[in-house]
Amino acid sequence: MATTTLAVCVRAVSGQMQNGGEAAVVLKRLAAGPGRAERLTHVEFVPPRQGQTGSWPRWVPPEVLSQLADAGVTEPWTHQVATAEAAYSGKHVVVATGTASGKSLGYLLPAFATLSIAQAASPHRRTASVLYLSPTKALAHDQLRAVSAYSVPGLRPTTLDGDSERTERDWARDHATYVLSNPDMLHRSVLPNHQRWARFLGCLQYVVVDECHHYRGVFGAHVAGILRRLRRVCAQYGAHPIFICASATVAEPAVWGERLTGLPMVEVVADGSPRGGISFGLWEPPLTTSRGENGAPVRRSATAEVADLLTDLVVSGVRTVAFVRSRRGAETVAMTARDNLAEVDPALANQVSAYRAGYLPEERRRLESMLQSGELTGVAATNALELGIDIAGLDAVLLSGWPGTRASLWQQAGRAGRTGGDALALLVARDDPLDTYLVRHPQAIFGRPVEATVFNPENPYVLGPQLCAAAQELPLTPADYEIFGATTENVIGQLVRQGLLRERPHGWFWTRRDRAVDAIDIRSAGGKTVQIVEDRTGRLLGTVDGGSAHASVHEGAVYIHAGESYLVRSLDLEGHAAIVEQASPDYSTFARDKTEIGILATERSSAWGSAELSRGWVQVTSQVISYQRKELVTGNILDEQPLDLPERTLRTKAVWWTMPDALVEGLGLTDVPGAAHAAEHASIGLLPLFATCDRWDIGGVSTAKHADTGRLTVFVYDGHPGGAGFAEHGYAAAREWLTATREAIAHCECMDGCPSCVQSPKCGNGNNPLDKGGAVALLTALLQA
Repeated sequence: MATTTLAVCVRAVSGQMQNGGEAAVVLKRLAAGPGRAERLTHVEFVPPRQGQTGSWPRWVPPEVLSQLADAGVTEPWTHQVATAEAAYSGKHVVVATGTASGKSLGYLLPAFATLSIAQAASPHRRTASVLYLSPTKALAHDQLRAVSAYSVPGLRPTTLDGDSERTERDWARDHATYVLSNPDMLHRSVLPNHQRWARFLGCLQYVVVDECHHYRGVFGAHVAGILRRLRRVCAQYGAHPIFICASATVAEPAVWGERLTGLPMVEVVADGSPRGGISFGLWEPPLTTSRGENGAPVRRSATAEVADLLTDLVVSGVRTVAFVRSRRGAETVAMTARDNLAEVDPALANQVSAYRAGYLPEERRRLESMLQSGELTGVAATNALELGIDIAGLDAVLLSGWPGTRASLWQQAGRAGRTGGDALALLVARDDPLDTYLVRHPQAIFGRPVEATVFNPENPYVLGPQLCAAAQELPLTPADYEIFGATTENVIGQLVRQGLLRERPHGWFWTRRDRAVDAIDIRSAGGKTVQIVEDRTGRLLGTVDGGSAHASVHEGAVYIHAGESYLVRSLDLEGHAAIVEQASPDYSTFARDKTEIGILATERSSAWGSAELSRGWVQVTSQVISYQRKELVTGNILDEQPLDLPERTLRTKAVWWTMPDALVEGLGLTDVPGAAHAAEHASIGLLPLFATCDRWDIGGVSTAKHADTGRLTVFVYDGHPGGAGFAEHGYAAAREWLTATREAIAHCECMDGCPSCVQSPKCGNGNNPLDKGGAVALLTALLQA
């Protein structure tokens, strides 16, 4: 088999990845395998960097320095000192330096010093505490292991998450001085019960927000609301903690940190840590003989390609993590690699495992330990392993598809080479316009800053539920306008009119004492949610936002939860519940809808010759009318089933461009609607390169003549009520965005359009009509206007 032949080639350089340049050799050997000559489209070498050390701050107690020395930390990097000095002096700070640069010491120094001094002053009372927040349980537990290695006076660390037993939660509340948790636990457990946490919150000195670039879109807006709620509750008990934000990858750190916390931030961006070199390859799977919708050519899947590459690297003893976007994909890659390895040597099959959220806590801990010890050589993981877990000794990282942002790209690539040696990273493109564009335009990835994190804390659809939660915790007053932002007064007025808040002389109170608000889904834009219930056991599996229920849990849909597949038997819209049963179908489902859009208000416009670019408020009316079933392995369409669901309306933000009839007619297009439709699809596919979103976060509508503009118009809109900031970023970067869109279509090797350029997996019209050449002509004229 091909894998065996390639493995022999790679084995010649295995075990030498720590020597400079050997990662590039391995990468070229991978590309030299049978049938792979054209797949490696680019190799970028990121050079190593020397470290710069500073002096320990004078305020660090000797016992803390002694503990650090025992752990082998003899000199701090310059960015660690700058972070610690800023925080200890009372300044809110955000540190944005590279992956594995040791950002944690920057916030541990002031935390350890404060806890040690507090212990010496009051040995029998807790007078200082620290709250650490991370996006994942795995990262919090990894940090707990690191912190627990120190015996600093006054340091009593523990985790607080969904895995914590009742006794552990009680101990955290009553005794811990360093609590490691996450925003969801803060939102659902700590803040609604703040009276019980009064002693901890009343002496809170520092709040660490780790891997903070993860908080974007609607989720980021909700987390911003939670942090503001934390500030006001702490103030109620006399505490005003210093916020320390940390991220390997975030643009405009001070601006972003202020938007997240509502506080002025000092930024630390000069990275003083050493770094090994990275050989970074871009890889495009080939077109296959399979045909997709409307006979379009289909590429070999990224998951199949990554499974083969993982096999080759494991056979060669190259310690590798393969990042896959979905839980099912991670399981598929691991299973395929194990099957391949069993053909080479049955003993190798046990050296590969999947790692994803949804595993039991003890399973995750065991896999993390095996990966750290080297017992596992290959792991197929979701981004649960992306965020900061310190796994030393990894040689290579495979990325199955663009991870969504340059920030995540470098975060994942940084998992390799963490001991300072040479590392290999390989991005394998999916059959997608953005992925295809990137592997053919490396300048869009390398040598460019990471994206600005996009979220809007003042989105009324997010702020409303957060203000209700805040009012349940403590009555709202005019003083909260400054904490929650400029739209707070208007949103409070709306909540009063809706009967959710009641005004009294001392503020606004939450009215519904019979119903708690701590069940707000912080990953949605609020509103009613649909419960997912397993029919045989009555077990509640989870919830989905009511606005997306039509497309994700309609009757006949395949629903994935914790890595398990379920079939949706019924969707009860009035009862807000979807009934599912466990199953393992060999297909996936994709909803189809029809959509109309109307302009409510234009906020900004700019003339592009006789064309025009605009952004503003729109109302989207959509109806899911059917769903397709696609084979998991081949992607072939099995059939399309009709659905009878009501229309839904969405008030949101959009960016749109228009062209006058004379300009369009001058292009001599044979299919104007198809050209606009193809341009719309590709625009949606490329916007995530310029706004930190996923193509599933946004939607689009195109028409040869729109009723509100009287012109050919192409809309791209935010898929969340009130918008999440994506349309605004599209407007600001429109020329660069639409130029990339045109190039992605023009440079695709297909003849008439395919999933790599103008076809969309979520098109409500069955990807018809589409005119690839017409889309290029339209965009060319627009950009030259």
